[in-house]
Amino acid sequence: MEVLKIATAGSVDDGKSTLIGRLLYDTKSLTTDKIEAIEKSSKQKGYDYLDFSLATDGLVAEREQGITIDVAHIYFSTAKKSYIIADTPGHVEYTRNMVTGASTSQVSIILIDARKGVIEQTYRHFFINNLLRVKDVIVAVNKMDLVDYSEEVYNKIKADFQALNAKSAYKEQNVSYIPLSAINGGNVADKSENMPWYTGQTVLEHLEGLEPKDIYENGTARFPVQTVIRPKTEEYHDFRGYAGKLYGNNIKVGDAVTVLPSLTESTVTNIHFFDKQFDEATAGSSITIELENDINVTRGDMIVKSSELPRIEKDITTTVCWMDSKKLVAGAKYFVQHNSNRVLAKIDSVKNVIATDYSGVTPATQLAINEIGEVTIKLSKAIYFDAYNDNKSNGAFILIDAATNTTAGVGFIK
Repeated sequence: MEVLKIATAGSVDDGKSTLIGRLLYDTKSLTTDKIEAIEKSSKQKGYDYLDFSLATDGLVAEREQGITIDVAHIYFSTAKKSYIIADTPGHVEYTRNMVTGASTSQVSIILIDARKGVIEQTYRHFFINNLLRVKDVIVAVNKMDLVDYSEEVYNKIKADFQALNAKSAYKEQNVSYIPLSAINGGNVADKSENMPWYTGQTVLEHLEGLEPKDIYENGTARFPVQTVIRPKTEEYHDFRGYAGKLYGNNIKVGDAVTVLPSLTESTVTNIHFFDKQFDEATAGSSITIELENDINVTRGDMIVKSSELPRIEKDITTTVCWMDSKKLVAGAKYFVQHNSNRVLAKIDSVKNVIATDYSGVTPATQLAINEIGEVTIKLSKAIYFDAYNDNKSNGAFILIDAATNTTAGVGFIK
C-alpha cells in the first residue's frame, strides 16, 4: 500500500492536533480506549465537544498547556493509503523541529486560524515548505465555525496567502485552499453543510486523490549503497548484490551504470525486491542490484546511470538550518553525513542569515539556533552530489558535532 508522509504546520491554537485527531476519529483509526479517554477528559474540562488534540499531544506539558512541543509521528490508514503525519510545533523557537518534520514529507498542511488570517508565523511555515521543496501544500483555513462560516473571511485569507505564494521561487508547488472546522469535522473527512459555498474537496479527499506524480519530483536516478549482500550459501554461492533505496528516478536491467567514487562502469543484470525479480525498479524502492562484472563496491558508494553523473567536489555552497545551541562559525569542524557517506568537514564561511518572511538576507558571520543561512563548507574528500533543487535525496545532508555526536544542522546544497 502507498505510504503518504504529511507534515503539519501552524501557530499556537490554530488546531493542528485537533485536525489530526479528527482525521483519526473519522477514519476509525482511534482505539476504543483512546476514544473513551478523550470523552472522559473533555467532560472533566467542561467541554461540550470532544477534544481531539488529546489524541496526538503525548507529553504532559503539551496537554497541560494546550500546545504542541515535540514532533509527534501519527500513523493511520484508509482503504486506499497509509499515512504518516509529523505533527510539528509552530513556535519560532521550534523552527528546527518544523524542518525535521517536513524534511521527509511529500505533503504539508499549513493551518491558519480564520480569526487571525495570515500572520508572521504563516510566512515562516510556508518558507520552510518552499526551502524543502514540499510539492503539495494544503492551506487549511480552520475555525470557520468561529467566523460564522463566512465565505468573505475565507476569500480574504486565500487572497492574502496567494500574495505570499507569489513571492515563492518554487513555481512547481501545488497549493490548495480548504475552509474547515476541525473541531466539528467540517470539510475534514466529510463535506460541511455549513459551507455550501465551498465546492472543493475535503482534506481527506485531497490526500486520497494524490498520485505519485503529484508529490514526487522527477530527477536523476541515485542509488546509495547501504550494504553488500554475500550469502555464501550453497544455493547462492557466487551471489553479490548491492542493497539500498533508489531515489530520483527509475532504473532497469540493461542500464549502463557508473559506481562512484571509483568511476568504474558496469551494467545492471538483475534487480531483486525481497524474493522477487523485476526488470525495472521505481524511485522509492528498496532493492538489491546485481552488476555484470565483479567490481569493488562498498557501503557509501553510489551507483548512477553513466549518462547522468552527479557533481563530484570538495567545496560546497549550502543553505543550512542550524539546530544546535552552540553557534555555527567559520573554522568549526563537523562531520557531513551525505546519504551513507560520512566526511570530515570545516566551515569555510557563514555568509548571511535568510529571513523566513521573504524580506531578504542579512550579512552574518554566525548562525544561532533555529536560524537559516548560506554557508560554504570545505570537505576532507569529495562527495558526489546534486543541487537540492535538482535532486532532493542527493542534495541534502546533516552536520554532526564530532565531540557530542549530535545532529547540529541540516543542509541543502546549491
